Amino acid sequence: MTTPARSVSDPQHGPRPRLRSRLRSRQALRAVGGFALAAVALTACSSGDSGGSGDSDGSATKSGSGSSSKKLSGTVTVFAAASLKESFTSLGKTFEKEHPGTKVSFNFGGSDSLAASITSGAPADVFASASPKTMKTVTDAKAAKGTPATFVRNQLEIATLPGNPKKIATLKDLTGSGLKVALCAKEVPCGAAAQKALDGAGLKLTPVSYEQDVKGALTKVELKEVDASVVYKTDVNAAGGKVEGVEFPESKQAINDYPIALLKNAPNAEAATAFIDLVKSAQGQKVLGQAGFLKP
Repeated sequence: MTTPARSVSDPQHGPRPRLRSRLRSRQALRAVGGFALAAVALTACSSGDSGGSGDSDGSATKSGSGSSSKKLSGTVTVFAAASLKESFTSLGKTFEKEHPGTKVSFNFGGSDSLAASITSGAPADVFASASPKTMKTVTDAKAAKGTPATFVRNQLEIATLPGNPKKIATLKDLTGSGLKVALCAKEVPCGAAAQKALDGAGLKLTPVSYEQDVKGALTKVELKEVDASVVYKTDVNAAGGKVEGVEFPESKQAINDYPIALLKNAPNAEAATAFIDLVKSAQGQKVLGQAGFLKP
């Protein structure tokens, strides 16, 4: 008699070896399929999150780029001490080149008069002063945003006619009879510094004219209206061969710090902040250093 075949699910022996192998293969396939579905889901989720936040049009923006990636535009109005004219004009051109669509407009003059204009409501974005005292006028009026930062320093020098025909060698020589001298007004930073140097040396000097900014005092020499003036070393450098500079040791006791600040009601605060960053950057410091300014 023929022996009947065992059932596939024989309780005593379980599934046959070949059948057990098939079952394992099916289970493995189910597992692989599950993992694949999970991977697809994760990929779909991550595609909307990778590379930073997505824009409303579906494009992704770079994470960590901040405002620096935003295109700047418009005019930046800078009120700056007259002694910064050459350096800031150069940096303004650099800024406009680096940020197409922007324009830097300057108002150069005596720091005291610029501060008075700002506190009176004149529209401006940045104030760069030739002394902390004149900057304080603006901060006391709560017209500055944040704390002003010193970005350079400047030292005095005697400007004479080319060749120094009067043979001026010291600060004391300026007090000699018959010598015509121009000084900045005492309320102007260069005038206050000159007076500090004179007081420190115990000297009294009555100039033939007081000028409202350092460029005015320098121009008096260039036009040969005076024999000498006390100005900044940077202004002597900027004048080229039109004047000759004479250093004097008392100037080391009257060095001016130059602070810069974003103004509270700045019409173009974002671009103004970028301009201040340029001034304080290595690139800006190089330009200022080449002009004769000292490091802060």
